[in-house]
Amino acid sequence: MTTDTISKAGAASLVRWFISSATLPVPQAAGPVAFALVALALTGDTSGGAGMILAMTLAQVAGAIPITRAGSGLPPTAFLRVLVLFRTVALGGLALLAHYSVPFIWLVVLSALAGAVNGAAFGYLRTILNQLAPSAKLPRALGIASTLNEVTFVLAPVMASGLGTLSPVFAVLAIASLGAIPALLVPTVMPAPAEEAHQADGSVVSPAILLWLICAAAGSSTVAALEIGAVALALHFGYAPALAILFTVPLCLASVAGGIWVSVRNRMGSRRAVLIQLTIMASGAILAALQISMPVTVLGAVLVGVVLAPLGTYYSLILDSLAPPKRRPEVFALLRTANATGIIIASAIMTAVSLQTALITVSGLMICVALIVAIASRRR
Repeated sequence: MTTDTISKAGAASLVRWFISSATLPVPQAAGPVAFALVALALTGDTSGGAGMILAMTLAQVAGAIPITRAGSGLPPTAFLRVLVLFRTVALGGLALLAHYSVPFIWLVVLSALAGAVNGAAFGYLRTILNQLAPSAKLPRALGIASTLNEVTFVLAPVMASGLGTLSPVFAVLAIASLGAIPALLVPTVMPAPAEEAHQADGSVVSPAILLWLICAAAGSSTVAALEIGAVALALHFGYAPALAILFTVPLCLASVAGGIWVSVRNRMGSRRAVLIQLTIMASGAILAALQISMPVTVLGAVLVGVVLAPLGTYYSLILDSLAPPKRRPEVFALLRTANATGIIIASAIMTAVSLQTALITVSGLMICVALIVAIASRRR
């Protein structure tokens, strides 16, 4: 086999990984809309959809580590396919039960089953990337993946809304089918080398790893607060609820731009750059919390969005270097779980207090993590 053939095969595998990475989160991205429409059709109220998403997210947090560890002795690609197929079957069962109008609690149970494998699936998918891209090209690969992820989270809800108006059950089947693509396309990689597989287990959550997991959770809670509170922000400034997109679209576009910048730069950020990016995100959250005017609040959303990809790429790369080789899937699963935890935190805060108080709270979280990173950097 020639060098060109090997290079083309590697590029094809990487493209397959990118497609798998972009389609893996489709059920999570489209779920809020699709599940709300299912709940509306069955109960006459969309609040049941929020209950399904909450069950899915809590199950992801609970299942991340035990499910990831369950596959530690198996080939990563094979176990990832099992996880994706399990989720597909759960979502297919959910659609079937919704079609026959079974008691709603069973839909919540199946939502939890589908969500339980999300963290572990992400952990194994991210681990597979290490064998497809050399370390020098990992920042670019992660930047592309981050950009595609944002596109997924923009387009998937639109797709679910369009299909859901025809049939909520069909919308669930569609997101289940798209979410199953990684089982078909994810490249097969070899298990970890024997010398790595038999290394002594390190602590999966060392202080250094915990630091970046906390940063990821704080950033996720900031983004979630802006996205969840977008409708309330539109109403606050005297606009129709539908104009919530004036906040969410700039945030997403800024995030895509940040992902493109990471891909072009193809370099891991310095600790100083990360500290600046955390400060920018905190500043954006503060501007949104102040609610001075519409343009200022949109600027805050843009500041938050533009550093999402650079920060996410740094977290992934630094955790890659800090994790014991055998435990990388667990650490990457914890990274996805930290993001989910941030969403739960933002949702809980916004349920208990006003939008402005919630935005002030997440701003405080961002300031705290920026200070912690500054202190930790000075001690190095």
